[in-house]
Amino acid sequence: MRNAFLLLVSLAGLHAQSDFYLHDGDRVVFYGDSITNQRRYTVFTESYVVTRFPKMRVTFVHSGWGGDRVSGGSGGPIDTRLERDVFAYKPTVMTIMLGMNDGRYRAFDPAIFQDFSQGYQHIIESVQKTLPGIRITAIEPSPYDDVTRAPGFPGGYNAVLVRYGQFLKELAHDQHLALADLNTPLVDALEKAKASDATLASKLLPDRVHPDFGGHLLMAGALLKAWHAPAIVTAVEIDAAKKRVVRQENTEASDLENKNGLAWTQLDAALPMPLDLKDPVLKLALDSSDFVDTLDRQMLRVRGLHEGSYALTIDGEPVGSFTGEQLAAGVNLALLPTPMARQAAEVHALTIKHNNVHYARWREFQLPLHDDAPEHLQSALDALDALETDLVAAQQRAAQPRPHKYELR
Repeated sequence: MRNAFLLLVSLAGLHAQSDFYLHDGDRVVFYGDSITNQRRYTVFTESYVVTRFPKMRVTFVHSGWGGDRVSGGSGGPIDTRLERDVFAYKPTVMTIMLGMNDGRYRAFDPAIFQDFSQGYQHIIESVQKTLPGIRITAIEPSPYDDVTRAPGFPGGYNAVLVRYGQFLKELAHDQHLALADLNTPLVDALEKAKASDATLASKLLPDRVHPDFGGHLLMAGALLKAWHAPAIVTAVEIDAAKKRVVRQENTEASDLENKNGLAWTQLDAALPMPLDLKDPVLKLALDSSDFVDTLDRQMLRVRGLHEGSYALTIDGEPVGSFTGEQLAAGVNLALLPTPMARQAAEVHALTIKHNNVHYARWREFQLPLHDDAPEHLQSALDALDALETDLVAAQQRAAQPRPHKYELR
């Protein structure tokens, strides 16, 4: 019976992965300007994939450069950027987020827009010619904050970015690209956050352009939803009166006991999203959005309990106290201090570390020393590549399922 259950869990996982945009063996390059260069929405996206699909192997490369437009920028003209920072990695998936700098922070100008539209089409054509079969996600520009501050001119700059995003919708339809809108969800959250706490809401985009971690989390959420990412981490339902598990999704619940309260063991196939709920801006972003409901549900339901208060521990660590009514309705463990959340945070820390190593390799060694051609440059780059490989391997190991002992008393 246990082997049959594990087979069903495996098949359920395969079904979830088959709906998800990324596949085992994919290599993703995130391409863009300074907002991508911040390595925040991209790192959140990577950590989600690694924690939600720990058996799947996907490689991520972050290739954002501050100030970039469709024509390139201080990192080189666009063809140089594509050759060096995209094609060299032979990606199977590429995301493109440009537009913030292309509109030049002024009212809509048809000639400037033509430069953007033609330049963007050149990028698509070059990528598809060099990497046939690549899957491209066009990202509508993230917002300029005209919500918590007054627009600088009639209509505001974000309206210009929305027009650029409309062009990308049409281009994505014509060129059969995937499309992610990172503007609308963040603007909606800004409006809700402003109604709740106007001062704190302004910190979601502190300089009106570059989001804080909370803003980047919502942008990652928008990208993941465009990729059909699953909402469920795990789901378990227990009938305490009948002493049986009546539902288990993406997990195996076993060894159920009902003596001095309930106890069982759980082996999950995924981890919750690593979230720093002590960060007030990130917490405001969550409260002002549907991120948790649509991407981070780790549900525990226990029905058939007597009235009263129940303490939940996992691996002997206190998680929280709940009424029987709350447990019957369902508790989202993703928002609680659990061993699984701590494990997810370990994975996220390694995600950040390997990306920092890659960034240092690229921006502090590969490019500045290229023209000097020192004798040991290549060996230094190779050593940094090996170091990043070690960190990615550690990241994958840290994401693997671990059994946990639950007790409800």
